[in-house]
Amino acid sequence: MTFSLITVTYNAAQTIERTLQSIAVQKCTDYEHLVIDGASQDTTLDICRRYETERMVIVSEPDHGLYDAMNKGLRLAKGQYICFLNAGDKLSGAHTLEAIATALKSEPTPPGVLYGHTNIVDADGHYLRPRHLTPPQQLTWKSFRWGMLVCHQAFYVNRQIAQPYNLSYRFSADFDWCIRCMKEGERRGMQNQFVQQPLCDYLSEGMTTQNHKASLIERFRIMVQHYGLIPTVLRHIGFIIRNVGSKS
Repeated sequence: MTFSLITVTYNAAQTIERTLQSIAVQKCTDYEHLVIDGASQDTTLDICRRYETERMVIVSEPDHGLYDAMNKGLRLAKGQYICFLNAGDKLSGAHTLEAIATALKSEPTPPGVLYGHTNIVDADGHYLRPRHLTPPQQLTWKSFRWGMLVCHQAFYVNRQIAQPYNLSYRFSADFDWCIRCMKEGERRGMQNQFVQQPLCDYLSEGMTTQNHKASLIERFRIMVQHYGLIPTVLRHIGFIIRNVGSKS
């Protein structure tokens, strides 16, 4: 099996169906879809069961938050490449997994990470704009010193290098996770492969957006851990100068 798509849900009845639909229409069917639900009290599970196939696994039980649920998904995943597609997020088109699989076949050795562009959509799933941070042609763990250049939902990581999420982070554990996965891939001599098209439609109002200040503080701590205090401080001064200049 090539892909494990993991969707974490909790009372997501208003947004989960667009995610399920985007997976159901994939031309490439070499995937499993793991729905890790935190014991939803609304109709989330009823909606999921309408889309249930032999490729879907639904687990519903209390958890200790988003990243604890993601760790459950990691432990269950059987695919060669893992991607987290949260409730409300979509694969960009019916040929998305097919395009990633084609890029994978073009590589002589399995990449550590396959990644691509992201489009931002509103609560109704309508296109708003491309994500303002764009992925580089050549991605390494050092690339994220400039911020999270690849959206979590457009980041397909080889299961051999997938790390557990650090539960000490409440809002930005995905940022830390991507860096640690790429570090492990580099340690094993794996390259990362750019797929030159949008891979996901990202719902603009996610948990991190709702907790923007706390998320930024966590990201600063993560950058200090991986890139050092002084380089991180200097880089943030540069961010501030550029932002002020762009508004003047």
